[in-house]
Amino acid sequence: MAKSKVLIVGGTGFIGRRMVKASLAQGHPTYVLQRPEIGLDTDKLQLLLSVKEQGARLVEGSFSDHQSLVDAVKQVDVVICNISGVHFRSHNILMQLKLVEAIKEAGNIKRFLPSEFGMDPSRMGHALPPGNETFLEKMVVRKAIEDAGIPFTYVSANAFACYNAANLCQLGTLLPPRDKVCLYGDGNVKAIFLDEDDVATYTVKTIDDPRTLNKTLYLRPPQNILSQRQLVEMWEKFIGKELEKISISAEDFIASMK
Repeated sequence: MAKSKVLIVGGTGFIGRRMVKASLAQGHPTYVLQRPEIGLDTDKLQLLLSVKEQGARLVEGSFSDHQSLVDAVKQVDVVICNISGVHFRSHNILMQLKLVEAIKEAGNIKRFLPSEFGMDPSRMGHALPPGNETFLEKMVVRKAIEDAGIPFTYVSANAFACYNAANLCQLGTLLPPRDKVCLYGDGNVKAIFLDEDDVATYTVKTIDDPRTLNKTLYLRPPQNILSQRQLVEMWEKFIGKELEKISISAEDFIASMK
């Protein structure tokens, strides 16, 4: 069976560049949306040229030009969107509504994978502001997809290891500590950590799989389900040193947010 043609939106981003790599590796004709909004961002331009050298095809299109998005979508079978939804980078989740309109008009897409890949927003109704904004906006996009009757797959990969494992779950840093570590609560609550390249690999594997049509795929490798204390113990064993533990209660954590 012929491999689906895939359009990657946000192909120069943190996850997007991995999606491009995974799509090419799995033999899909891979298209990457080239947006004029990159302006003078030489880093993004170099990344686009790099993926072109790897075999991807660049397709021009802009979120401010509806017809250009429709024309881009009509060239492929599947759209994977990787627009950022984290506040410390850029927050553009609702821009996907323009992509939904383009896909609806084009009428040829057999699968749309919106920018999800983290925690399942449908299960995050208890999240507190400002962090809940991402979940609320993802649910707005989901409703638009489903109201438009667009075939979809949602991918839930929980915690990206880059942001949540190497730093031993501590906020505000990407690197592990050498002397002391802050434990949230008792540090025994478990979470699911995913390597970002694995997220991309399994996301691309869904697009031609009928079992994932109009479903949510949960990526939960058993060996990657760990508590913060377990991560700390692994790091301590690696460096041959016990870290000073500072416990932060839920009440203190919420108070610091306020």
